[in-house]
Amino acid sequence: MEFAASLWNSGHFLLGYLLPFLFVLTLVVFVHELGHFLVGRWCGVDVKTFSIGFGREIFGFDDRHGTRWRFALIPLGGYVKFSGDADAASAPDDAAVERMSAQERARSFPEQSLGERAAIVAAGPVANFLLAILIFAGSVFFFGKQVLVPRVDAIVAGSAAERAGLKAGDLVIAVDGEPVLSFADMQRIVSTRPEERLEVSVERDGGTLILPVTPALTEMKTAFGTQRIGVIGIKASPRPEDWKLQRFGPAESVRAGFTETWFVVTRTYDYVAKLLTGRESTDQLSGPIRIAQVSGVVASSGGLIGLLNLAAILSVSIGLMNLVPIPMLDGGHLLFYLYEGVRGRPLSPRAQEIGFRLGLALVLMLMLFVTWNDIVHVRAML
Repeated sequence: MEFAASLWNSGHFLLGYLLPFLFVLTLVVFVHELGHFLVGRWCGVDVKTFSIGFGREIFGFDDRHGTRWRFALIPLGGYVKFSGDADAASAPDDAAVERMSAQERARSFPEQSLGERAAIVAAGPVANFLLAILIFAGSVFFFGKQVLVPRVDAIVAGSAAERAGLKAGDLVIAVDGEPVLSFADMQRIVSTRPEERLEVSVERDGGTLILPVTPALTEMKTAFGTQRIGVIGIKASPRPEDWKLQRFGPAESVRAGFTETWFVVTRTYDYVAKLLTGRESTDQLSGPIRIAQVSGVVASSGGLIGLLNLAAILSVSIGLMNLVPIPMLDGGHLLFYLYEGVRGRPLSPRAQEIGFRLGLALVLMLMLFVTWNDIVHVRAML
């Protein structure tokens, strides 16, 4: 508690945690909503409100098209409200559409074609993925990437690497046929495949060996909770000459951006799959408190570049979460549109209303759960 009090009293909480958190979250939310906004405008839909945050407006302005751009008191999300929407969740307001003139109705969201409505809804998550690709690509294009050669410096006694026959001085060149260009590449593959038999290709004494290695499952404490990863028990080379600055051209940077984004996507789905099958714990599910904590740590150690990379990871996570087929989320709307496309008519207003209520309840329960997770995690650190 003394630690928490000192943060508040010194103002370090504001500068060290809150501002980095607001920067990261606002960037990700703004880009998500901008995706909805731009595609909606391109489809000819009137936009009533573009909001960063929920609740009472702090400040805002009206643009020449009549859209109200606003910043609200609770900065934990945002929304775009189109003409014909009943609320921030884009539930249709059939009564309001009926009162519109023919010209107004033509520019309302519910009157657009099925394809246009689906494109507008999907544009938010797509924008999140594009933001991540842009950040990852821009980072390596402008600053390059420090790469540690995947050379084995030492073997941990009793480890999977020792049992497999790896030796100090080996240079890892591939894992399960996937080329390895850095020690981080090898760690990434191994950590995501605990207790799976892998074929590790190494260069030794001018030749190439393929050694079967099964990473051991181990627990690692991180800012997001306890992660269960695979390790084989090798130590990296500490020699300065094994560190290299890798430069990327425009095409290579874009490819690296796609690769990094795809890795976050696959890692997230892998975690969810293991969570559903009981092989992962829910303590990694994080809410705003832990994101603020991690933002502060990243800001102090990695600066702006670190914060942008955190924003990229969070952007992918928010994009994926919004694609979950729960009413209120973008995935729920797309599920309704899929039904409409298959049946040739939209779901009844009553069914949609029930769906939105259930979706709201699920989202609120998830928010309460991750917030409680955050509180337990932070209390354990104090």
